[in-house]
Amino acid sequence: MKIKKMINRFLVYTFLIIIFIASIFPFYWMIVGMTNSANEVIKGKLTFGNQLTHNFMTLITSYNLGRILFNSIKISILTVIGTLVVSSMAAYGFEIYKSKVRERIYGLMLLSMMIPFAALMIPVFKIIVNLNLLNTHAGVIIPSIASVFIIFFFRQSFKSFPKEMIEAARIDGAGELRIFFSIVVPSMKATYAAAAILSFTTSWNSYMWPLIVLQTNEQKTLPLLISNLASAYFPEYGVIMTTIVIATLPTIIVFFALQKYFVQGITGAVKQ
Repeated sequence: MKIKKMINRFLVYTFLIIIFIASIFPFYWMIVGMTNSANEVIKGKLTFGNQLTHNFMTLITSYNLGRILFNSIKISILTVIGTLVVSSMAAYGFEIYKSKVRERIYGLMLLSMMIPFAALMIPVFKIIVNLNLLNTHAGVIIPSIASVFIIFFFRQSFKSFPKEMIEAARIDGAGELRIFFSIVVPSMKATYAAAAILSFTTSWNSYMWPLIVLQTNEQKTLPLLISNLASAYFPEYGVIMTTIVIATLPTIIVFFALQKYFVQGITGAVKQ
């Protein structure tokens, strides 16, 4: 029995090691690639090179990295703030305020998640044009604020919120906005952190909608820059790898900064 147990354990650890290597290799290759030239990346060189400074300086001087990075940060932060405020208040309203048509409207909202974004691009684009928001960051941010999935996510968490606290605050004379921002929001930090991670990741990696709305280089974001670099006649793969690493870092930083709330927020949202 001991031998069989040792063999099983060996097989399990071997499998986990293989999965770990397969998972971590793309990140290793990405980091190594940013230190090599385009020819070395094409040849599949897997050791560190000496082109990191050259690739980084090329990215800064030739492609206005600072401006594009600022655009991505600005759009993502404003989208996260708008999404958290609008979606959480919408979910709070759906859960707390009762009406005859509440569930029907909520069901239609959930049903809209089945509609592919490709089917919505043209009407949303026409709205953005009519509002004179074409080639502006507001044109990217506004359609992304009202997320049906984030509304659903918040409502699942609000289901477990003690309604007695809300009733007690109303009896004490507190207004609805004060109840929401002073009582509900501080009690749901984990849910807000999890929603912030989801919203930030989606906005930061968004490609299709910014590609349609943003039409000048001064307004573009990092995913669009990566796409432009990769579609060049002679792609500078070392520069591309450098850009990808820079584009990956903020999502990693945000996740690790909020990770202690993330699992708690996710489990709190789905335990119903």
